[in-house]
Amino acid sequence: MKRSLIPDIAILQAFESAARHGNFTRAAAELSLTQSAISRQIRDLEGQTGLLLFERIRQRVVLTEAGKKLLPDVRRLLAQSEELMIRAVASANAAASLTIATLPTFGARWLMPRLPRFFASRPSIALAMESRSEPFDFEAEIFDLAFHYGQPSWAKAECTYLFGEEVLPVASPALIRRLALPSAAALAQAPLIHLTTRPHLWTQWLDRHGQTSEGNYRGSRFDQFSMIIAAAIAGLGIALLPTYLIEEEIETGSLAPVFDLPLSTENAYYLVTPEGRRSNAAATGFRDWLIADLTRQTATARIDT
Repeated sequence: MKRSLIPDIAILQAFESAARHGNFTRAAAELSLTQSAISRQIRDLEGQTGLLLFERIRQRVVLTEAGKKLLPDVRRLLAQSEELMIRAVASANAAASLTIATLPTFGARWLMPRLPRFFASRPSIALAMESRSEPFDFEAEIFDLAFHYGQPSWAKAECTYLFGEEVLPVASPALIRRLALPSAAALAQAPLIHLTTRPHLWTQWLDRHGQTSEGNYRGSRFDQFSMIIAAAIAGLGIALLPTYLIEEEIETGSLAPVFDLPLSTENAYYLVTPEGRRSNAAATGFRDWLIADLTRQTATARIDT
């Protein structure tokens, strides 16, 4: 890296503050600097980039087109810098740190209940967990592990199989009683709830059970399983949901199977390890523990059946 191209965080803060306020004096007050110091930092940044970033209009400073293009990247870099320091401070007294990216509803409903068992014997690990719905670049994001639904394909990373997925048509008991559907064929005419990221799921289920209809795509659409679960409980329609996500709702009776006809989807859940961070002992320990825990649960389920 060329040192001349590495930005000064203080200068980037001055640029972001001046751009937000449209005023060097207010930026100076916010950063506890003088107005002349802000002006000097902006000149330094313009000199380093070779760009004119502000122009004066009446009593305000306004971003040029070049400044507008630079601002989002500066804000992203400042946010990443702050996040880096927060993680460093948070893990200062911890023996190790672990950063995990997880699918939103998967993390809340499947992963979270299991974490206390992991931390019971590893209380000194500092955890940071964020939601991600799509694969990302591990070189651009600071994560030790990620949970992934789909095929075992992730650039510059290794995918470890966790389990497959079965979806089941469920609804609120009140809606089931009201619809009184005589057979699976009638589902095509019932109010359906769809996941926007899996628009063909209901068609696959109906095809699998020998039903075809032009109405497969009718109904409400939501982009998160958590919202679909809430919509099904509220009686908005019938939802196709992974069985592992609705164990509590089935047990409490807030949701019930409309028909006991599950569909095994073609994808599965994986734990993803970036190629360059396999030496993280906390991440390796978590992966080994999770695989062992799933193996124990599978063995227990077989004994129970």
